[in-house]
Amino acid sequence: LCSLLSFSTSFQRDIVCIFFLHFPFILNPLWSAINVPISFYHWNISTNCSCSEIKMSPVNTPTETELRIRKILKTLNQLIPPRPFTHEDTTTSATHSTVTLLNPRNTYCRGDQLDILLEARDHLGHRKEYGGDFLRARMSSPALKAGASGKVTDFNNGTYLVSFTLFWEGQVSLSLLLIHPSEGVSALWRARNQGYDKIIFKGKFVNGTSQVFTECGLTLNSSSELCTYLYGIDQEAFYCKKPQHMPCEALTYMSSRNREISYLSVKEKSLFHKSKVGVEMMKDLKNIDVSHCNRSLLPESEKNTEKCQIGMKIPVPGGYTLQGRWITTFCNQIQLDTNNINGCLKGKIIYLLGDSTICQWIYYLPKVVKTLKFFDLHETGSFPKRLLLDAGRHIQIQWKKHGFPIITHNLYSVTDEAYIPREIDLISGDKNTAIVITFGHHFRPFPIDLFIRRAISIRKAIERLFLRNPDTKVIIKTENIREMHVETEWFGDFHGYIHYLILNDIFKDLNVGVIDAWDMTIAYGTNNLHPPDHVIRTQINMFLSYIC
Repeated sequence: LCSLLSFSTSFQRDIVCIFFLHFPFILNPLWSAINVPISFYHWNISTNCSCSEIKMSPVNTPTETELRIRKILKTLNQLIPPRPFTHEDTTTSATHSTVTLLNPRNTYCRGDQLDILLEARDHLGHRKEYGGDFLRARMSSPALKAGASGKVTDFNNGTYLVSFTLFWEGQVSLSLLLIHPSEGVSALWRARNQGYDKIIFKGKFVNGTSQVFTECGLTLNSSSELCTYLYGIDQEAFYCKKPQHMPCEALTYMSSRNREISYLSVKEKSLFHKSKVGVEMMKDLKNIDVSHCNRSLLPESEKNTEKCQIGMKIPVPGGYTLQGRWITTFCNQIQLDTNNINGCLKGKIIYLLGDSTICQWIYYLPKVVKTLKFFDLHETGSFPKRLLLDAGRHIQIQWKKHGFPIITHNLYSVTDEAYIPREIDLISGDKNTAIVITFGHHFRPFPIDLFIRRAISIRKAIERLFLRNPDTKVIIKTENIREMHVETEWFGDFHGYIHYLILNDIFKDLNVGVIDAWDMTIAYGTNNLHPPDHVIRTQINMFLSYIC
């Protein structure tokens, strides 16, 4: 307990620690008072001091969180085993691999499933004996502004089943991209988990007119005195070198830049040249003509009459686009016009917590709800907190960036960032309160345990919220796909896909809604970190279908 408290002198610290050791019966009621769901401080700050003078025998039993992290890591390591890489010729080749249309027909009907068998071969034409290639399947009809993702099943022996549901009539083109061969996937996985030092953080400490920059990070190998910032009940940590003559509390702004470092070998880097990422594997497959076939039997996606609700399980794919509009495959999505949106939002308090991809929502909403106006919070730095208000309809919508790590060259304030579990703990919740959470893009350059730990902490905070008020609506928005050829080792979509799998596992049995932005952006084919407005509109419509 003494390690969680702050003391002005080491003498005070020692007295309190000794007191608790000699009078342990005081601990239970005091701990019950401290260990409440709401954390009263943005962070706990120390300068690496502890009650080390008092001899204690800690029990190093793994916590529930640590055990869950180990279990997920074990599963992921089995999913992405090390693959030997001696020469590019032995890696998967999009040109030499073969695709075979299974059970071909003269006529395809709307609602049919179309299956394709992929046999992966290397650049010498040899059949691959193991799976693990990172593939992306999509079907589209550009003239109809239609698109949908396909489902890829890996048999782990060099063969894959690629399945498409033919959701609409017309001429449909099929695509299967080899994003990375399994050897590249294995290299990215190893490189990701090798170190936290791909990003350099600089903290700006401000004390009156004095300003000092020091190095910060998720880990710091330094003999210098450190400021340790502990977040939330699970005590996630961030560190800065303590500047001379300034307190740790003076940390005010942060920025970052990419470090010129790589954990990939020169040979491995050759797999990620622009020409080798996202190569089409279905070049020779002709377009498919889909007819209505005068069927009385509707596709499964059109049999759903139940309204979209929180807690529903989302299949793959969860929807498709047609004429630019998103159509769900598992529920009846409400199509809202401006008047309906106004009615839906009336009396609502909405918290948007996460990165810039959810911040896009708060800039889009005033375009369709003209009564929503930004309220000036006099915030400083990049990515400040945003607040939309409609006093007449009692609508409040706010966005806050998630806590460390935030990656940007621009200076941003650390006093207004939101460590998401803490923010959830500060929300009392009710039937008119909704929370949307998204995080992941800023976690991609770091070992995966950081992301897993944050996801588990968020889940625990949601569970505490549901104890206070189970009527509160919580929605998880997954990451969207982004540019294929931008700093693949740090920010590539392979890392985002692993996040996608982790979130599906951690939140699968919790009563939350899911906006599958991964599936949506594949269907739209945006390949953009910040999708265009029509995709943002689709995400917001899905959100409103959950809460209205």
